Amino acid sequence: MSSFRLRPRFSHIIDLSMDDMRDRLVRQARDDGDRCEVKCFPGYLTLRIPEADQHRWSPQLNLSLESDTPGKTRVEGTYGPNTNVWSAYLYAYLLVGTAGIFSGIFGACQWFIGATAWGLGVFALMVVLAVGLYVLAQFGQKLAAQQTFLLHRVYEDAVGHAVVVT
Repeated sequence: MSSFRLRPRFSHIIDLSMDDMRDRLVRQARDDGDRCEVKCFPGYLTLRIPEADQHRWSPQLNLSLESDTPGKTRVEGTYGPNTNVWSAYLYAYLLVGTAGIFSGIFGACQWFIGATAWGLGVFALMVVLAVGLYVLAQFGQKLAAQQTFLLHRVYEDAVGHAVVVT
């Protein structure tokens, strides 16, 4: 399970009502013993690795259940790190992106008026930091690949067929 996306995902429609689908997922997660934990909310489930087996890069599978038509449920699944790690990445990207945009604009203005364009140096540094964050996220995905595959197998066992992750 390898993806260039920061948060791999899947989407498909199941021929079960939303409540039946939720019950099936909860039952499968609990029947698998201590392989994963399930947190259940109305229209939303999270499958996680048990706390004793977690490390910094441990994934979780967030499942959104929507009922488009009676007897059918659209399932949207997103793999990602735990909420604290994802929040740190989100804020880091926000900070680097904002600094990159403003320094790029400032550097371009300096260059156009003939001044020393030191803002473009800051912009280049922000681009390097953004690429570094992306590479670090890919490294974390590789470290969590086995646990991600375990969560995906629990989900596939619950729905009874293979599901393609993009």
